[in-house]
Amino acid sequence: MNDSCLDQSVRRPVSSGLRLARIISEATTNPGGQPVISPRAFPKALLTTAIPKRWLADRVVATHLANGVNLLFPAGERFFVRSVRKLAAKLPKGDPLHEDVKGFAAQEGHHAGAHEVVFEVLQAQGYDIKTFLGVYEKLAFGVIEPIAPPSLRLAVTAACEHFTAVMAENFLTRMQSIPMDESMRALLAWHSVEEIEHRAVAFDVFQKVDGRYEVRMAGLAVAAVLLAGFWVAATATLLAQEDAPLRALQKERHELKEDQPFSDRVFGRGIREYVRRDFHPLTNKRVDDLASAQVATFAWHSANDSRQM
Repeated sequence: MNDSCLDQSVRRPVSSGLRLARIISEATTNPGGQPVISPRAFPKALLTTAIPKRWLADRVVATHLANGVNLLFPAGERFFVRSVRKLAAKLPKGDPLHEDVKGFAAQEGHHAGAHEVVFEVLQAQGYDIKTFLGVYEKLAFGVIEPIAPPSLRLAVTAACEHFTAVMAENFLTRMQSIPMDESMRALLAWHSVEEIEHRAVAFDVFQKVDGRYEVRMAGLAVAAVLLAGFWVAATATLLAQEDAPLRALQKERHELKEDQPFSDRVFGRGIREYVRRDFHPLTNKRVDDLASAQVATFAWHSANDSRQM
């Protein structure tokens, strides 16, 4: 995919009141090395219907793997916020985690809103996503969530946050080497930076209010099964609406064998790390360097941030 495929609005000047500028922004870690959770509104005007249908490497399967997980983000992230807030209420007054939870919730709220704009793009491209979203949201949040104990919901959230941090690290490591639509690159870079910044919040709340290893492992099992299952279902839903011959799709899938997330790249690595009894999300400092480098390159600005919230 070359620049001619890109939406011209990605490169338009600030007449819209929104711009993606190469400037220094706020740091992602404080002097003590702890991540700073800085909610930033994404300039949603970058996400237009001119985004190509095959926006990732001009490949159908790769694009729909990314689109598939995008369908899970908004409702999933609102579930994360509910789960964390419910048990964070048990923390003593004055605990610094209360401020982290506020930042976490603000960031996740921005993510949900921005990814819902991508829903509109997909629908404008002719994809039926409402059927899948209806089943996904009813099953995950209308059936499973209400019957799960609060500690398990928080444990699931903590595990999912680790998986998303792994995905964020993978993306920031390779984002410049993979051809993709520039507006989607900006969206995923912004999301990745903030996932890295708040990656420890759900885990730390869980450790303080519960901390049982067996509950943490139960949350990991549920998170892995549901995230992988819904992700596969979302991707299959989109692929089923393509006109591409089955043989071509199978060829693409084979070419993606090393990069697809359902083996070692996301789930295998994420599970291996998370099962360690001494695991903590902040042990991996490399991701902070990746996020800081990205924030030092791109900043997201709005003429009126309140309109984006």
